[in-house]
Amino acid sequence: MTNTSTLPRGGGRPASPGRRRARPPQRASGLPAWSIPYVLLIPGLLVIGALLLYPLVQMAIIAFQKVGLVQISGRKPATWVGLDNFTSILANEVFWSSLRNTVVFAAIAVPLTLALGTAVGVLLHRLGRKMSMFVIIGIMFAWAVPPVAQGVIWRWLFDAEAGIINWALNLLPDWLSSALFGRSDWTGEPWLNDAWSIYMVLIICVVWAGFPFVAVSVLAGLKGIPAELYEAARVDGSGPWRTFMKITFPLLKPVFAVLTVLSIIWDFKVFSQLYVLAGTSNREAYNLSMYAVTEAFKAPPKMGSGAAIAVVLTVILLIITAVYIRQIFRQEEV
Repeated sequence: MTNTSTLPRGGGRPASPGRRRARPPQRASGLPAWSIPYVLLIPGLLVIGALLLYPLVQMAIIAFQKVGLVQISGRKPATWVGLDNFTSILANEVFWSSLRNTVVFAAIAVPLTLALGTAVGVLLHRLGRKMSMFVIIGIMFAWAVPPVAQGVIWRWLFDAEAGIINWALNLLPDWLSSALFGRSDWTGEPWLNDAWSIYMVLIICVVWAGFPFVAVSVLAGLKGIPAELYEAARVDGSGPWRTFMKITFPLLKPVFAVLTVLSIIWDFKVFSQLYVLAGTSNREAYNLSMYAVTEAFKAPPKMGSGAAIAVVLTVILLIITAVYIRQIFRQEEV
């Protein structure tokens, strides 16, 4: 006969002595476990919204308004003009030359920064610990220099009268200087007068300041690749270039993807260095950032037009970033 005293109410299996039903963990906050990560993100989202999203929304609103000196002083409210600001800038030749300068500059500076930074990162990975740390500290000084100071340094180096570049070029033998550059006298060469030479100096300045970040990022990625893969490739007779293309590059694709997107965004938005090197008088040397600031703040101020240029630049960056990220996801799926 079954002892009914050991059966739970309602029938079922006998309850094991000393066994209790597990209870979900109780949290002092009273929040479910799945919501904790989202709650922790709220402070960061609030900061981003206050420092980034709110100014972005305000810029988009001003792009559709007429905001000049009268509106800034408060004597007259801003008036809604619709697409007039966009129509005005698109009809201006300066906008198209600025867009061309922006795209061409980024198309040259981004690959050079990534290539030089990757080469230095691989070199740092091969150096010893002490020497690698010494080189890292040295190159990071360049990355830590503020953008305005970068422009001042390279403006002084390429100065027509007191610049070191002209002095160093004059030290070359006449036959070598003539063979390389078609001239032997570099005294008083005005590097910062023409748009093409200004952007040549700007490319050098931006690459010099940008490659250390790429190098350190690549070095961090290389530290995570197992050394056994390189040993196996060396045993198989793989050369340095083949090893890089078959092992290093595929494994560091996420790192290169982030670095490429960041470099594109940074180089499209270059302003401080160009402002120091060229100023605002040479309109042929404008990029979109310089054109937007000039339209917004140079007398007479046209903040609506400046905001419209900034909106166009933002849309271009969003499109380029979205297309690039989409291509990365497609490659990952394949």
